[in-house]
Amino acid sequence: MGAHSSTEAMAIASARYPVSTTPEVEAMLEAGAVVAIGVSGGKDSQATAIRLAQYLDKIGHTGPRLLIHSDLGVVEWQESLPVCERLAKRLGWELVVVRRTAGDLMDRWEKRWANNVKRYAELACVKLILPWSTPGMRFCTSELKTDIICRELTKRYPGQKILSVTGVRHDESTARAKMPIAQPQTKLSGRGCQGLNWNPIIEWLTPEVYTYLAEQNEPLHEAYTRYGSTRVSCVFCIMGAIGDLRAASSCADNIEIYRRMVDLEIRSTFAFQGSRWLGDVAPELLSQEARAALAQAKVRAGERVKAEARLAKHLLYTSGWPTAVPTEEEAILIGEVRRAVGAAVGIEVGCLDKNEIRARYQDLMVKGRSKAALAKPKRKTILLTSVSCC
Repeated sequence: MGAHSSTEAMAIASARYPVSTTPEVEAMLEAGAVVAIGVSGGKDSQATAIRLAQYLDKIGHTGPRLLIHSDLGVVEWQESLPVCERLAKRLGWELVVVRRTAGDLMDRWEKRWANNVKRYAELACVKLILPWSTPGMRFCTSELKTDIICRELTKRYPGQKILSVTGVRHDESTARAKMPIAQPQTKLSGRGCQGLNWNPIIEWLTPEVYTYLAEQNEPLHEAYTRYGSTRVSCVFCIMGAIGDLRAASSCADNIEIYRRMVDLEIRSTFAFQGSRWLGDVAPELLSQEARAALAQAKVRAGERVKAEARLAKHLLYTSGWPTAVPTEEEAILIGEVRRAVGAAVGIEVGCLDKNEIRARYQDLMVKGRSKAALAKPKRKTILLTSVSCC
């Protein structure tokens, strides 16, 4: 009777908390594929790891299993890695922690800004480029998570089939609502590997995640329970809602990185989230000097935008390269805009003379054509032999 009740309970749990699969995923599991679950310390990766561990045991999966955490450095909640460590201990799985060798995410933003200032000074770009990642340009995820994780997995498991698992769910956003259960991951094709991205709890609703973790007696990250955040990622995320940004700012551990990020807003004149300035989230954490500098940065940002609005579209670069050499009048205008932007942002700018500007465009156009020609695939010569048709 007891065994029957236990089996019935497991069946009910499976129906309430389904694991979504595809024929490709099932075939890889049957073949003993590596199952690597990306964990951040957030609720979705917690639920994914616990539920999938149960599922893999049930189907008799025999391949390697591990949790993998990409540490983004000072922009992460300090509680995130300990949550991942506790989860690994609970499951009895190895936790692999990877990091970007060239620095963490904040280093990446600051270095990007320095590089963009240099590019602008040399007229390698026509408009000044922001330091931050954006929802449409999420190098914070691609470079500091996906690339590093895939590189580590192919290094550890050469020649094997690999399932890279995440806690992505349709309920999270309109963009994620379109994501599939599984899809090929080309970055897992190195060293003879074959890989898929797999989202096994993709159909779960947010309340179900919380209910499941409560039933499993899995403690949540303090970002949820103590500070009232709805998500765990970077403490200040480019896609974070205002409530989550305020929640993060209320944690004393995050004050130093908050001030460092606001300082980059001030220096660059680019708000962290498009039109939303991170410095406005918790101005009480800033010094009087920083608050004054932030107010001035907003004015300087307006001057930068106003100056760059004078540039006609055909003067901008396409895929990083100019498509036309400006006339003398247009080159004079470009020089005026560059002077105004340099003064507004407080950076030194070269290529201000009309002749320098036209020569620079011409030089870049030649280089762009050469690069395009090198990248163009060579036409293959196909030798035809006579065949008999029937």
